[in-house]
Amino acid sequence: MAYFERTGETGWTPTRHVGGAWDVDEQHVAPALGLMAHLVEADRDRRRDDGLVLTRLSYDILGTLPMDEVTVEVHVRRPGRTIELVEAVLSHAGRPGVVLRAWLLGAGDTAAIDGTDLPRIPGPEEVEPWDPTSVWPGGFIASVDVRRDQQAPGRGSYWVTTDVPLVDEPVSVTARAAGLLDIANGMTVRADPAEVAFPNLDLTAHLFRAPAAGWLGFDTTVSFGPSGHGLTSTVLHDEAGPVGTIAQSLTVRPRRT
Repeated sequence: MAYFERTGETGWTPTRHVGGAWDVDEQHVAPALGLMAHLVEADRDRRRDDGLVLTRLSYDILGTLPMDEVTVEVHVRRPGRTIELVEAVLSHAGRPGVVLRAWLLGAGDTAAIDGTDLPRIPGPEEVEPWDPTSVWPGGFIASVDVRRDQQAPGRGSYWVTTDVPLVDEPVSVTARAAGLLDIANGMTVRADPAEVAFPNLDLTAHLFRAPAAGWLGFDTTVSFGPSGHGLTSTVLHDEAGPVGTIAQSLTVRPRRT
């Protein structure tokens, strides 16, 4: 069973694997972000055959999504021969829930100057398995395997993979990885989510190379400010090393007892 099943030209229904962490009756937004990335690439491939590469994925999360059918529409906002800006809108019952603005770039040969000074993290075989359902409920969290090196509350590195396909059709490695990115805000919590809510309002990923298939690595720091705002910052890895960064804006809300 995939995370989403197609119900029409633009319609998709979440399966039980999409159940949320903050509320199990709502969607965890992570698979929806992957679905949107996949549909941007599918739209690209219908329009052109040169394989422009997803290098930035900027999602605004406008509200919660029930465990119900959603639709996704894709539009080119800035066409170009080697650079495009594409927008995807995921809606429920006519109400937009997530908006993605993605930059796609043409590829070129820069192997001679390839490199980064972003530090690597221990590989997945060097890190102990960790059960994320010890902190979070929901079908999505239950669908992933995690290996984690927790250094302090809100600071750690971890590797994530899943056997659940995004959809029942061919999906790129980048889109499949996009379906896991939003897990970053919950794998090394700074505060107990039973005592403090800290949902993210957005997610922006910048990729300087496409991730390889296999485990996806996260080197994450969670920061809370004094006035109810927060930031989850991540360097994203595959097993060969860093591939990009993720940033998530948080609204931090201590729960009243």
